[in-house]
Amino acid sequence: MARTQEQDVFLCHAWDDRKADAKDAYDLLVGRKLSVWFSEVSLRPGTDMRVAIEKGLVSSRMGIVLVTPAMLVKLRSDRSVANSELSALLRRNLLVPVMHGVTFEELDQVSPMLASRGGFNTAEESLEDIAVKVAELVGELADEEAAALSMKSAAE
Repeated sequence: MARTQEQDVFLCHAWDDRKADAKDAYDLLVGRKLSVWFSEVSLRPGTDMRVAIEKGLVSSRMGIVLVTPAMLVKLRSDRSVANSELSALLRRNLLVPVMHGVTFEELDQVSPMLASRGGFNTAEESLEDIAVKVAELVGELADEEAAALSMKSAAE
């Protein structure tokens, strides 16, 4: 049985970025009519953070990792929640890094697996333009899921 899609995007970010860069990315994605798992909105007080994050990861079509200087610092720590999220996201088919204030080369020093994924860089295009592209990608994913379900139903 196929899992129910609850969110379009899981937004992985460093805790230090939650009030600024990650919030900006969240607002832009929501402005494109995407449902976004974002810790500042999705985590309720008293909730087990790791369980809530795992549920968010499982129920999202794709993951975005906002890679900032703060994220690079967090990824250097094996015990960080960001590293656990990243490990789970790397197992997914669709994971898009968004470089924001860092380069792919800097990311490659910390996480070669993530750096090997195609992504975006805010040094080359605005966060708003990136949000538009992510929304288009999510739309393509939804179309592919609908087509796969239709083919499965026809086969049964």
